Amino acid sequence: MLSVLTGQARVAGYDGKVTDAPQTDQPAHTAPVLSTDQVGPHPDLTEIVQHHQSHPWRKPCPTHTRDAFEQLLKRLPRDNRPLILDSFCGTGMSTALIAEAHPDALVVGIDQSTHRLEKHQATGAQNYLLLRAEVEPFWLCLVEAGVTLHSHWLLYPNPWPKTSQFKRRVHGHGAFPVLSRLGGALELRTNWEIYAQEFAQATGLIGIHGQTASFTPNTPMTLFEQKYWDRGQTLWRFRGKCVV
Repeated sequence: MLSVLTGQARVAGYDGKVTDAPQTDQPAHTAPVLSTDQVGPHPDLTEIVQHHQSHPWRKPCPTHTRDAFEQLLKRLPRDNRPLILDSFCGTGMSTALIAEAHPDALVVGIDQSTHRLEKHQATGAQNYLLLRAEVEPFWLCLVEAGVTLHSHWLLYPNPWPKTSQFKRRVHGHGAFPVLSRLGGALELRTNWEIYAQEFAQATGLIGIHGQTASFTPNTPMTLFEQKYWDRGQTLWRFRGKCVV
């Protein structure tokens, strides 16, 4: 389904997109994945996702996100290549690698942090762009404009590991059902097995079906992926397909 060709990882200068503070600080191979009070998927997951389905998320689009979307919208009429979205792209390291692996596609990386985006090390490739935007309203802008995706990547989003933080996770957010309307292949990666389990359960509720499995990265797509693998942590990914 989704693949990134083996190549030289561009990691210099990448400061991460999950949180500014490290989630673990113990020595490699002994550190827990993260600190959480959950021992399994959140008990209210089904109820929360179904509530979000019944009450569509309609947060007003921030001005900077609307401006970013308009920038993409102006490009699309003269660029009919398949569209790939890299949400929460951080410094765009993953965006550049996806673009390298898919030279016939237009790859768009989205992140809300100017600080992280400014750390991007450009590769010279002409088939990707980075935009500063909030990802959830950007998803809704795409849907409302009738724009569908070839594929969508969600690489190591903030896990918000406390039970009380569930609604801040991607699959607990009010905008989560919008994902099923974007179309294309969908891949999530995480180093927390419970997060992967929850994501698979939640996507099934909104009509996206796929599989979750552990994996070994060929070329790390983010410094988080490199760090977690170096620490001996098991990495997990969900791969599914949206049908619109």
